[in-house]
Amino acid sequence: MDGFNAQSSGMNRVRAHRRFSVNLQKSTIQVDGKDVKTLVCTRCQRTISRASR
Repeated sequence: MDGFNAQSSGMNRVRAHRRFSVNLQKSTIQVDGKDVKTLVCTRCQRTISRASR
């Protein structure tokens, strides 16, 4: 995802491009009954933990 830096979007300033990276964390998830270590974004991690409740 990309966008513009909020500090540089004033009237006379040139808008600086900014890149937003995904927040990836090492996590162990279950796939077909087996534990698998993967990189998972934190948003997906929340979804997985809510589904397991």
